[in-house]
Amino acid sequence: MKDDKTIIDSHFLKSHEARSVRILAEYEKINSELEKHKITSTLTFFGSARFLARDEAEAALIKARKKNKEVKLAEVDLENSKYYEEARALSFKLTKWANKKSKERNEFVVATGAGPGIMEAANRGANEAGGKTIGFGIRLPQEQVNNKYITSGLSFQFYYFFMRKLFLTYMAKATIMFPGGIGTIDELSEIWTLKQTERIQSPMPIVLFGKSYWNKLINFNMLVEKKVVSQEELDMVYMSDSIEDTFNYLTKEIK
Repeated sequence: MKDDKTIIDSHFLKSHEARSVRILAEYEKINSELEKHKITSTLTFFGSARFLARDEAEAALIKARKKNKEVKLAEVDLENSKYYEEARALSFKLTKWANKKSKERNEFVVATGAGPGIMEAANRGANEAGGKTIGFGIRLPQEQVNNKYITSGLSFQFYYFFMRKLFLTYMAKATIMFPGGIGTIDELSEIWTLKQTERIQSPMPIVLFGKSYWNKLINFNMLVEKKVVSQEELDMVYMSDSIEDTFNYLTKEIK
């Protein structure tokens, strides 16, 4: 093409008027990469980005005790590391199952928000099981690096938060919520609302892993007692403390 300046106008593409073009481009770029890898569905893991692997947490506690500094915080990190290891083990188990179930196409691929903590654990477990695994990261003012366990070609960084939320949800056949903070609560309430309003029409089970954490964080029974949530709506989420129980529930519910 002799003159492509009017087609590739970087000044215009960065302008306010071209926002819709940028949104569409981001959608099409990610979608084309998923199609290239023949990804047909996902299992999405959410949870805290601050949880450490057990060996890291143990090393940090030893260091804290030697320095006699922030020992209690290090002990909390070690306690929370069980969730990292459980997410890793569950992802490994689900990926092994998915690989056997769908040999010709990539179904039930573990997907995360690409960061550290539970996200890293889930990507790591899937990677260790020999499956593809996706990271839907986000570009932030401070440096945000996707974790190293994501499959090459499936490690993304979004500019638009809502577009990232879309890809974390719309291909998901199940959502597994490990303990987490504000971001995890946001994803839970949004996905639960989409199910409640039937915007998600597939079964798409929601698992809350870690009963004691979730029951302390949210008084679910009070919501029903005050009639702001019905029992049927509460039954849209499934609570579990067991990798085996969660695996059996999900593989039974996923169609």
